[in-house]
Amino acid sequence: MRISVSSDMDEPVARALVDALRERGHEVRAHGALCPGDDPRWAVCSEAAARDVADGRADQAVVCCWTGTGASIAANKVPGVRAALCTDAYTADGARRWNDANVLAIGLRLTSVPLLQEILDAWFAGRPSDDPGDRANVERTTRLDGERTGV
Repeated sequence: MRISVSSDMDEPVARALVDALRERGHEVRAHGALCPGDDPRWAVCSEAAARDVADGRADQAVVCCWTGTGASIAANKVPGVRAALCTDAYTADGARRWNDANVLAIGLRLTSVPLLQEILDAWFAGRPSDDPGDRANVERTTRLDGERTGV
């Protein structure tokens, strides 16, 4: 899978994230502080990673900032992106299952490397639900993107 990754800080957890994704066999495209010369501001690099997903250059993305909040907000401004701030494996599983999230947001401050591994395990094991109610909710968010962009 092609995964776009962004971080506004070159932190050990962000480096561990890139390593873990590569160890899982994913092709990683880095943005922000993880890519020398790139703009490390969370709004800029999170948008870049999210656009990779929206434009088909990446299958999914992981965006990081100190709390994960700013990165998730910036990513969610890109039409077609459903970013979820996940602080544990249960939330990551639910984000994939019920929300069909395609961008994972991680906070660098409180996420340890072992917790990161648990979140990634749940994220990549999760599959979007086929439940009609869940699908209707995801379709509604897609319509909201269209309303915002006039499409």
